[in-house]
Amino acid sequence: MSGSEASGARGGRGAQLKHTGLRPGWTTGACATAATTAAYTALLTGDFPDPVTITLPRGQTPAFALATEELTGSYAMAGIVKDAGDDPDVTHGALVRATVRLLPAGSGVVFRAGPGVGTVTRPGLPLAVGEPAVNPVPRQLMRDHVARVAAEHRGGGDVEITVSIDDGEEIARSTWNPRLGILGGLSVLGTTGIVVPYSCSAWIDSIRRGVDVARAAGHTHVAGCTGSTSERTVVATYGLPEEALLDMGDFAGAVLKYVRRHPVERLTICGGFAKLSKLASGHLDLHSARSQVDKGLLAELARRGGASEALATEVADANTGLAALQLCAAAGVPLGDLVAVAARDEALAVLRGAPVAVDVICIDRAGLVVGRSGVV
Repeated sequence: MSGSEASGARGGRGAQLKHTGLRPGWTTGACATAATTAAYTALLTGDFPDPVTITLPRGQTPAFALATEELTGSYAMAGIVKDAGDDPDVTHGALVRATVRLLPAGSGVVFRAGPGVGTVTRPGLPLAVGEPAVNPVPRQLMRDHVARVAAEHRGGGDVEITVSIDDGEEIARSTWNPRLGILGGLSVLGTTGIVVPYSCSAWIDSIRRGVDVARAAGHTHVAGCTGSTSERTVVATYGLPEEALLDMGDFAGAVLKYVRRHPVERLTICGGFAKLSKLASGHLDLHSARSQVDKGLLAELARRGGASEALATEVADANTGLAALQLCAAAGVPLGDLVAVAARDEALAVLRGAPVAVDVICIDRAGLVVGRSGVV
């Protein structure tokens, strides 16, 4: 069964995002809440609601079809296949299960990590060490729905909820979870219950949690890196531990804005020359679909570095940023350093005086350092 078939097309599910034509989807937290609601209802009534309707934090009321269900004398389990819409979400199509057991009166709602859901092992996250990686908003959403079902069917509302995600441990290897100290599987995420395609909210949230974990571990120097090659460069240059490396991808702005509010003593930004030339131009999203290399800026920087007008014209007309860099290198013009300094200055502008020292390292595709700024 596909993700879209499992989640159905109710509650506005088939609507497209205005201006984009892209279909939104549901977070793992929304799926876990729907599965919990169905399982607890079955435990109290003997019947699974299918589809099961929930109310999201902003008032939407989607309905989810059940992909699997099980009812015994001691527990009920329901599962929903996650439909992330048109977002390239690694958990799209994953089967999210909730198993609900009754607890003695006064126990409240207790959360457990089942197979495929991680456990927190490091401080700095919004959950205590040892807790299942079910984030605060999904937890509250599940508590609210348990209370509603209990009120409707005269239940006590004291339950144990075990959330599982089929193949979650394997899927988690392609996420930040191992680096954040969330071991054994995925996190159950979501603040609104809705996945907005290409908003990359989970990635940005992981950047923020990465800063939190680094700070909690006492690291005063962190690095925002655009990929694995830049991470290796930073480790070779500064010997930073894994917990101090932030896989920022294209989201330089997410790193800078969060560090502005949660300062560290030093931030290194390391990435490809072309990407960091975009930061030098004032772009905070470095993705090729959302920002382009400004070869006019590269030409102006080359002039400041002593380039002749003829060389500056060649730089402005170059096919790529790398070609511009090579032209300047052949003429002895330190364009890489100039870009690194300009990118650092833009980063400092975003930090708005936060007590953070910043340096920038530009690399080529092979990982060779082609430009560095000083620390300011």
